[in-house]
Amino acid sequence: MIFLNRLKLPALAVIVFVAIFASCEEDLTTIGSGVVGGEPFKNNKATYDVFAYNKKIKAVSANRLAIYQLGVYDDPLYGKTEASVTSQVLLPSENPIFGSYTQEQEEEENPSSVLQIPENETIDSVYLYIPFLTNPSGDADLDGLIDALDKDPTDPNSDTDGGGLTDNQEKTKGSNPLDPNDDEDDTDFVKDQFRKAFDLDSIYVGGKLYNELEDPVPSFNLKVQRSTFFMRDLDPSANFEEAQEYYSSQEFAPTFVDEVIYDSAESEPIVVSSKQIQLKKRDDESTEDVDESTQYSYLSPGIRVALDKDFFQENILDKEGATELSSQSNFKEFLRGLHFSVSGVESDVMFLFNIKAANITISYSYDSADSEGNVTPQSKQKDVVLGFVRESYSSQGQLTGIDGNAVNTFVNEAYPSEITENLDTGENASKIYLKGGAGSFAEIKLFDSAGSREVINEIKSKNWIINEANLVFHVADDNLGEEPSRLYLFNMDTNTGLPLSASDADGQSAEYDGYLVKSDSDGSSTYTINITTYLNSLVSGSAENVSLGLTATANAFITATGNAMLGNGGEQQLPVANTLTPLGTVLYGSSVDGADSDKKLELEIFYTETN
Repeated sequence: MIFLNRLKLPALAVIVFVAIFASCEEDLTTIGSGVVGGEPFKNNKATYDVFAYNKKIKAVSANRLAIYQLGVYDDPLYGKTEASVTSQVLLPSENPIFGSYTQEQEEEENPSSVLQIPENETIDSVYLYIPFLTNPSGDADLDGLIDALDKDPTDPNSDTDGGGLTDNQEKTKGSNPLDPNDDEDDTDFVKDQFRKAFDLDSIYVGGKLYNELEDPVPSFNLKVQRSTFFMRDLDPSANFEEAQEYYSSQEFAPTFVDEVIYDSAESEPIVVSSKQIQLKKRDDESTEDVDESTQYSYLSPGIRVALDKDFFQENILDKEGATELSSQSNFKEFLRGLHFSVSGVESDVMFLFNIKAANITISYSYDSADSEGNVTPQSKQKDVVLGFVRESYSSQGQLTGIDGNAVNTFVNEAYPSEITENLDTGENASKIYLKGGAGSFAEIKLFDSAGSREVINEIKSKNWIINEANLVFHVADDNLGEEPSRLYLFNMDTNTGLPLSASDADGQSAEYDGYLVKSDSDGSSTYTINITTYLNSLVSGSAENVSLGLTATANAFITATGNAMLGNGGEQQLPVANTLTPLGTVLYGSSVDGADSDKKLELEIFYTETN
């Protein structure tokens, strides 16, 4: 997954390490090496045991997420995960006015103005829009043309279409950098009147990340149904003082859905496109010199489909002035929400999306009258936009609240026996199974299974200067699926991140979230998690040697945790970022012998021994 995975490891730790050890890398030894001759210090490497325990996740808190999963992800080892979304729908405002006058004004027997007539608002179209996630780093030279289509992705002054203007000049002008005929000056030229292409992110086809340049264009079917399930915003068991929590095991279909308001299986499947969606503008009567109907507006790539007009005519426009639309709470009780599900056509398809950016646009026409009272039927047009989940902010730009609720449901295919037989066994794992969503995670203990300070105190007594400490996880050979881009380590006792180094005081640390690195020589893959600051905090103080949690993660910026129900009946706070990814991996644990013993999980410490 590329989504929100834009952070790069800070170079400071690497630079310091290289500077200290470059001249004596060949002198690294194991624990027990002493000071040689009259040398004032010697650099060493020591390795220690690490204990790992696999934990099954039964369900995770899955409402009001930053990102939602929709579709079917087919992991070669873990099997299929089917993700659906059930969401409330929000009015643009309480008691909205359709047309120019309220319903009460339209129905007055003696209107105060001849303009005040029954407007007969009638829907022209209803469109659902769900934008795909896009990769903001997919344009390396920032010239407005994604790398995949750029003649020279690192040079903003390249001229990809050979039309005489550089890509950067075309970006400034608003002309098409892929059309040489759009480079010439034209009196009728209108800026940005072409479909731009974006680098799509987090679309999975057949268990693999979709690559537009290499893979066939995927298609899928989308079904939208009315939900009959009432979602509470506040939890009655907490005296309505806490937000209601819904879990990924909550299934809404088929019990809590009825009317189908869209089903692409009855028409044509939806085809994934990286290009913007082009929308024809309406002519603006106030600009007599310009015909806007010949121009277009553009939406970011995504899904845009026509919903059932009769459904929204009956449940939205015809309810103008009624109690059902008088408040957001009344409307939530009345409409309840919508249920979304996706199925692949030729291959299973899953994509991630931001539901706060999705909406429903209702376009309608209505009657109007002139100053003489002459009525022109359906002469004016307006749009009303419905949302799903909406954030509110203060005048200072701080988040003050969230309105609306949406729940991600995950239905996992049964794992094969080789996985299920190694979850919640209480045994030190030879293989570590990590799966996002309602999958699995690992509990990690350093030095011994009891979490004691015996080895830590021994290290402390030696007065070592710990320069770097790493946990190196080797990806097991039987992992055939799409790998998570990084792993995340956290304190299971406090459900928080581990202490950061001084250079990471801004809270965006590269520690504890190991990136996936693939070897060019043998094709093997590893995750290296730097725990230097954490280990130094243990050695320099008296902190407990706590249990650590290990999960997949989409991004270290998302540090929040959410409640999870475990397979053994317990509960645990887990990183929300793990909920946002469908990906999984298999790693070698510390109980490994035979041919794979060199891939055993260990804690490696590089230290300076002073005289």
